[in-house]
Amino acid sequence: MSTVNLFKRLVQLLPDEPVLTGRISAVHGDGTATVDLPGNGQLRVRNPLGSQEGSSVYVQGQAITGEAPQLTYVLIDI
Repeated sequence: MSTVNLFKRLVQLLPDEPVLTGRISAVHGDGTATVDLPGNGQLRVRNPLGSQEGSSVYVQGQAITGEAPQLTYVLIDI
């Protein structure tokens, strides 16, 4: 009878890097784009989907992984 480590199986399901959302501020000729993150952060990431400047995107692992919905950023202080 073999035993299964449920914690190891759970960790395998979790993504290695978080999924971030941002807006593309510049598209570069080398296949990368500059993404502005909420809170004044910036990333230069790979752009395999060819997303255009001004579009909202999801970023994971230094690459754009998909289009994000066009929502306004709201910060609520508690």
